[in-house]
Amino acid sequence: METKRDPYLNEMMIREAISYIHALFDGNSDGHDYEHSMRVYRNAMIIAESESGCDKLIVSLAALLHDADDSKLFSTENNANARRFLESQGVEQSMAEEIYLAINSVSFSKNQGKRPESLEAMIVQDADRLDAMGAVGIARTFAYGGKHSRSLEDSIRHFSDKLLRLKAMLNTDKAREMAEDRHSFMKDFLDEWEKETGK
Repeated sequence: METKRDPYLNEMMIREAISYIHALFDGNSDGHDYEHSMRVYRNAMIIAESESGCDKLIVSLAALLHDADDSKLFSTENNANARRFLESQGVEQSMAEEIYLAINSVSFSKNQGKRPESLEAMIVQDADRLDAMGAVGIARTFAYGGKHSRSLEDSIRHFSDKLLRLKAMLNTDKAREMAEDRHSFMKDFLDEWEKETGK
């Protein structure tokens, strides 16, 4: 449930979080970058508008900070980068714990078969999974694969391993609606890949 807070202070904290992740992800080019975090944030805000009772500030900060301690990018523990930011902003401990809960619900590999424990976590997880779908998801797959010396064929396998499974794993009605075109686009891409490669 959303808590009454000063809208101006909320907006300032969100702006500070955007600046923080912009610096944190400087130079990253494998699809887990500043622009990815901003797309997840925008997705999360769209979903949050359709979910009455969610705390939009928790959703905002968790979405912006969701990759701040991703093990693929950082060797931090216990959400250290996200924690550093939230402590610098004087975020109360109870709210910070809700943000960490949402952040820790995002990882696909660590959360298979698990339903997030809060509405805010469901929203942020959905927002991140949407960014792994559609044209953006395809581009991110090959950007990540190229940086990590994966062949095109290895990257194509990622579609059946993960991307095509995401639509059925979403938590919210709005995210499922947003996923329809993205899922169809990926299937069309794979059909064209098969035509062009014979594989």
